[in-house]
Amino acid sequence: MHSRNDIGALLSEHGLAPRRDLGQNFVVDANIVRKIARLADIGPGDHVVEIGAGLGSLTMALAETGATITAIEVDRGIAGALRAVVADLANVTVVEGDALHLDWTATLAAADRWVLVANLPYNVATPLVCDILDFVPAVERMLVMIQREVAERLCASAGSDAYGAVSVKVAYWATARIAGTVPASVFLPRPNVESALADIRRRATPAVDVAPDPLFQLVRTAFGQRRKMLRRSLATVVSPEVFEAAGIDAQRRPEELDVVEWGALTSAWLAAA
Repeated sequence: MHSRNDIGALLSEHGLAPRRDLGQNFVVDANIVRKIARLADIGPGDHVVEIGAGLGSLTMALAETGATITAIEVDRGIAGALRAVVADLANVTVVEGDALHLDWTATLAAADRWVLVANLPYNVATPLVCDILDFVPAVERMLVMIQREVAERLCASAGSDAYGAVSVKVAYWATARIAGTVPASVFLPRPNVESALADIRRRATPAVDVAPDPLFQLVRTAFGQRRKMLRRSLATVVSPEVFEAAGIDAQRRPEELDVVEWGALTSAWLAAA
């Protein structure tokens, strides 16, 4: 695992510097990356995809478990340095590419079941987690280190301040919890925010027996005016009769409904269409 001095030396050796536009913050604490590898609960026979592998601090800790690691890195210069770092590790493959635009079928062709473990750049964390849940069923579990505020939104329960449309999406596909917090001091450069570990585990079947597209359409519409009562935020799409059929009080606000209630409302809406 890399120390702060190791990261500095690698960057200097390869003529590189952390890029703010890519949200590059390299982990420089061996205890943190080993903790992440331990929490990931992986070992020989497991296939792990790591996004934003950087200079390999977490990659090496994951490789120590004996799992097979596919390390994704978008920055060409950093990817070259990463290949040099892991050159002697037979269970690590480096893929240069943008995780938001990967051909996931090709990237994950080596196995049917995958675990995603990553130190995600803050600017891509939410869309990436949502895309994986929506479109990459081969990824059965995720353990991602992300901005604490984002982690709280992904893992939030109905009624909490952090609960929003993305919380409903995560709850539809998976169970989620915060597995720990990470201080800013373990990164180089040091970010201005605290990080957290979000543990997201895909359900065998979605939380409700409703197609995702109409459910998320209603959710997005309602949370577009989250402070308004549902009868107002959904006035153009949901009639009073639909609320009654679903057993949902139209005077409630979007953040008060859990995923099961959103499912009931969507079912009633579709039945009335």
